[in-house]
Amino acid sequence: MKRLINVQTITIAFLAILLSSCNSGTNTVDESRMTTENPFASKVDSILELMTIDEKIGQLNLPTSGDITTGSAKGSDVGKRIEEGKVGGLFNIKTVEKIYEVQKIAVEKSRLGIPLIFGMDVIHGYETTFPIPLGLSSSWDIEMIEKTARVAATEASAAGINWTFSPMVDVSRDPRWGRVSEGNGEDPYLGSRIAEAMVRGYQQDDLSQNNTLMACVKHFALYGASEAGRDYNTVDMSKIRMYNEYLEPYKAAVDAGVGSVMASFNEIDGIPATGNKWLLTDLLRDDWGFNGFVVTDYTGIYEMTEHGVGDKYQVSEQALKAGVDMDMAGDSPSIPVAFVKTLKESYENGKVSMDDIDTAVRRMLSAKFQLGLFDDPYKYCDVNRSETEIFTPENKAFARTVAAESMVLLKNEAQLLPIKKAGTIGLIGPLAKAGNNMAGTWSVATKQEKSNSVFDGLTEVIGDKATLLYAKGSNIDYNLELEQRATMFGKDIPRDGRTDKQLLDEALQIAAKSDVIVATIGESAEFSGESSSRTDLGIPQVQKDLLNALLKTGKPVVLVLFTGRPLVLVEENENVPAILNVWFPGSEAGLAISDVLFGDVNPSGKLTATFPRNVGQVPIFYNHKNTGRPLGNEEGKFEKFKSNYIDVRNEPLYPFGYGLSYTTFKYSNFNISASAIGMDGVLEVSVDVTNSGDYDGKEVVQLYLRDVVGSVTRPVKELKGFQKIEIKKGDTKTVTFKLTVEDLKFYNSDLDFVAEPGQFQVFVGTDSDTKMMKEFELTK
Repeated sequence: MKRLINVQTITIAFLAILLSSCNSGTNTVDESRMTTENPFASKVDSILELMTIDEKIGQLNLPTSGDITTGSAKGSDVGKRIEEGKVGGLFNIKTVEKIYEVQKIAVEKSRLGIPLIFGMDVIHGYETTFPIPLGLSSSWDIEMIEKTARVAATEASAAGINWTFSPMVDVSRDPRWGRVSEGNGEDPYLGSRIAEAMVRGYQQDDLSQNNTLMACVKHFALYGASEAGRDYNTVDMSKIRMYNEYLEPYKAAVDAGVGSVMASFNEIDGIPATGNKWLLTDLLRDDWGFNGFVVTDYTGIYEMTEHGVGDKYQVSEQALKAGVDMDMAGDSPSIPVAFVKTLKESYENGKVSMDDIDTAVRRMLSAKFQLGLFDDPYKYCDVNRSETEIFTPENKAFARTVAAESMVLLKNEAQLLPIKKAGTIGLIGPLAKAGNNMAGTWSVATKQEKSNSVFDGLTEVIGDKATLLYAKGSNIDYNLELEQRATMFGKDIPRDGRTDKQLLDEALQIAAKSDVIVATIGESAEFSGESSSRTDLGIPQVQKDLLNALLKTGKPVVLVLFTGRPLVLVEENENVPAILNVWFPGSEAGLAISDVLFGDVNPSGKLTATFPRNVGQVPIFYNHKNTGRPLGNEEGKFEKFKSNYIDVRNEPLYPFGYGLSYTTFKYSNFNISASAIGMDGVLEVSVDVTNSGDYDGKEVVQLYLRDVVGSVTRPVKELKGFQKIEIKKGDTKTVTFKLTVEDLKFYNSDLDFVAEPGQFQVFVGTDSDTKMMKEFELTK
């Protein structure tokens, strides 16, 4: 194979077909389809005229690559189907060599030579892996988040991939749901800003460039609100709640120009999303103007039969008519339901029309034109790029920076952190040497062996300045079966053959020799993620027992907490002097954690999901509504016949937006520019922020609004602005926000997006619990 694949390897036959179909005047083209929304309409229609029904349905088929290895594609089952024109794309195949080989079959061996699209779960980085999305969102740094998507697109496209199943923008208020780790937390405003940034980062302004990826926003829609926090479960909510609390991030991605949308597993109004015409056509296309294509999630069409809405023919017909364009993994041998297995017969029986099929095919062909695949189907097959643009020193350095920026300091009693690079440091815990877990869930392209562990990072950063001692201390969980479920997909943490007591005794011996203890404790990588729902949100008991034993030594203990979700940490918050939540920081985890522990980086992350005191509080989120009997503002108070619990305080352990720093910030001179604005007015909000501590640092200044009286009940607070600023110690910066009527709008009971005249409250502060408030009026 040449270092740079030559597009001239395309067969003469394919070029002849393409040129004649796209440029000849002999073919009739429907001029009505030649709109500014689709500049490829005439070319697409010309190709459509040449296609058989089998070839058309084949373009809607997205199988997994299976067991294709380099050199095996032609003889594989998938390769044969590609040659027959029965495949539109492949997913989760990587490396230029494999993709070139498969694309060559499509272009040179199939009758029409239509190129394939190649998709992959590039969720939070490719080989250079960034923090899990929940952690990344905790940086509140939109420009940096966009750059992570840009790096991911550069690396993945260098490996032959041109489509990513990201960003995942599901709003979730239930940490029992494992996929909370894959999203941006509980707030639709912040989630929308991140959705836009990710789409920009992946796609840039020109998808025909070979270093961009087509993005796919998911899971459309409402997946994060599954009942009981159980994955794939039912979602049932009113439309007014959908519009005001859950749909905004998806729309933000659409408005940013996302090229594709993935349907979710759950039902909406009793109809599975994969077959929901109101969702995929009326809302997405007609109301929002989306003109890309819709793909199912893995076996989504088949799963409609389990929902009980029809047989294999009925659900395929329903999905196509609802607006699904591509069927993911439906043609697996074990799956009886798929477009390629049913649509031809449905067409012959008059259940679907050729227009139904052609509409979906047009969208798929248009996407391939948009990606430039008809101009150069091998544009992503540059071996030089694959060898020079993936996991580069520059990308690794950036990943280290991003990871440190995403960490959230939850507690720092008596300024225990940062610790000094001196004396003897005891590194204890089952995650200390678990480099293969540092990338967290949905890191399918990560080379786990290249990720640096906490032990690796501390060893490199300390050098000869201090002594580092290590003990595992415990396994991940007492229960071997549970531990195996939480360390899947190449993330095994070998079970120690010693007894729990022997492991603990060794840890206590190391602790006795140490000046400070760094306890690496929490979830392993697959404790959260898809199909990793939990009913117990605590740290696994064996690790809690280890932590409590370390605390009893009287030595200062720093808890380095690994988690993919909000956990219940009441006991730890009461007893551990310092807690640093590092999430799963990515491939440069150990170095980034070391940077923060030793103060080379001052932590500045803020929570984007509320941490409950008790799993019984779930779902818990800051932007809730008041009841007719609200508890009031006095923390920890119980009052009979008010909306509160009898056995636990109502407020969360850590609120949305919470996060400490090694320095302190003082807010003053909070002002608004007017006491009233009209419908075309602008309200300027300003506040001075002073770094009143001993370290340079970064602060996320947050602005919240409350609509005091509405035609429908309104939340107690809603995030409407934020700025991450850097302030040197002793300095003061003035932060200014500008609010317009657009920031005051919401969906009323008629689902009209309106701003209603009346009183508003504006809050500014360091987290959602801020009490700094001013009032203004919106006049007619």
